[in-house]
Amino acid sequence: ESKMLLRNSGSGCTRISVLRLCRLVSSKPHYDYDLVVLGGGSAGLACAKEAVDSGARVICFDYVKPTPVGTKWGLGGTCVNVGCIPKKLMHQASLLGEAVHEAVAYGWNVNDKNIRPDWCKLVRSVQNHIKSVNWVTRVDLRDKKVEYVNSMAAFVDGHTVEYAPKPGQSKRRVCAKYVVVAVGGRPRYPSIPGATEFGITSDDIFSYDREPGRTLVVGAGYVGLECACFLKGLGYDPTVMVRSIVLRGFDRQMSELLAAMMGERGISFLETTIPTSVERQSDGRLLVRYQNTTKQTDGSDVFDTVLWAIGRRGLIEDLNLEAAGVKTQNDKIVVNGCEATSAPHIFAVGDIVYGRPELTPVAILAGRLLARRLFAGSSQLMDYADVATTVFTPLEYACVGMSEEEAIQKRGADNIEVFHGYYKPTEFFIPQKSVRHCYLKAVTEMAGDQRVLGLHYIGPVAGEVIQGFAAALKSGLTIKTLLNTVGIHPTTAEEFTRLSITKRSGRDPTPASCCS
Repeated sequence: ESKMLLRNSGSGCTRISVLRLCRLVSSKPHYDYDLVVLGGGSAGLACAKEAVDSGARVICFDYVKPTPVGTKWGLGGTCVNVGCIPKKLMHQASLLGEAVHEAVAYGWNVNDKNIRPDWCKLVRSVQNHIKSVNWVTRVDLRDKKVEYVNSMAAFVDGHTVEYAPKPGQSKRRVCAKYVVVAVGGRPRYPSIPGATEFGITSDDIFSYDREPGRTLVVGAGYVGLECACFLKGLGYDPTVMVRSIVLRGFDRQMSELLAAMMGERGISFLETTIPTSVERQSDGRLLVRYQNTTKQTDGSDVFDTVLWAIGRRGLIEDLNLEAAGVKTQNDKIVVNGCEATSAPHIFAVGDIVYGRPELTPVAILAGRLLARRLFAGSSQLMDYADVATTVFTPLEYACVGMSEEEAIQKRGADNIEVFHGYYKPTEFFIPQKSVRHCYLKAVTEMAGDQRVLGLHYIGPVAGEVIQGFAAALKSGLTIKTLLNTVGIHPTTAEEFTRLSITKRSGRDPTPASCCS
């Protein structure tokens, strides 16, 4: 150790041996990347791109297993390929079918008899758009210098993952300082005979190569109701099988109004019913046997398509999380308020996380904020409270904040007030569309200026209406401020500024006029 170097210690220079310096350098772990991201959906891509913007070296792995009927898709995750985007396009297609008939009442010379959509053309148009988004996403990763690998990666240890570059090739390993798991989830199948052989899910319906025909939608969450509604709007005959209640987790009054609206439009419901088997008949159609759990009676019916919408499972089975010491619960990953797992340098964001809202904007913001904390010195955490959402049915249902039941549970019935009202959209009058289920309410505190705890709305373009009010609610909106806001007339959103009748008063919330 005779060879020495000078090192600046801040208060002067000290001597350090070359050998000791080499030992110090070699003791630091060497990583191939600063960040490995598992999953190329909304959360993973947002996190990867934000990390690169902060100077991190990032590699992103993404792989889609084909569904039982063989459906697969490109980069971008559930939202782009088999979720929000194709769902909204199918929703719009069904609304256009209604608009054709309404156009006649408005004076357009349209022959609205025997109007039917071309299912194959619609699917082709939707898939063409999705493929264009897949391409733009890959180009964006390349431009931002995010290394992308189309392969399934699994943990070897807390910092190392391994993958096969191509099927059949030898596996390779990479290590990183941090790993973010953002693999999302896939639809569940029931454990009954014929479920995977003959049924499809939302992973398949948007690229389905034949008309769905008479369709049994099993499940009454928002995915099931949305699929049933756009199928009905496109001229098909859906039936919804409900195990217990519609829209579990949402406000009960609004959920029941939505189901009533669907019933008015001719959508059938099989209440408190579960499927027991599916089999293909000689004519190619599907015989579904089921049981009514309330009456304890068995039944059966024949359908062209069976669509499972009974919830989603986290994709943890191929990750080898045990090797990294990552704890799970109910096929989801457990994290703390910083999105850290039980292994401090491994994080999880998006739909794979236990107990968090499974919504694309939530996943995107959580991924971005995580990357900023890891690589840009930020301390901002994701706020999961008061997240707005919309159910895209013909009359949409949007909400933000607490349901009426949640407010009563947390604050007590005597400490909340509910302002509510029915309303009549101006554009519904000429085609004489039903206004029976156009309804909204504000759940507020009883005391003081009555802070708004939750807003709920059923009607046209509900998502567009609630988005702005969501920012106001998170900023401390009160009913006093809401009623002192001048509405834009004639709109449906202005109805929130006209709420003056409370449930407690017992007065009729049905308006007599739209302009007074």
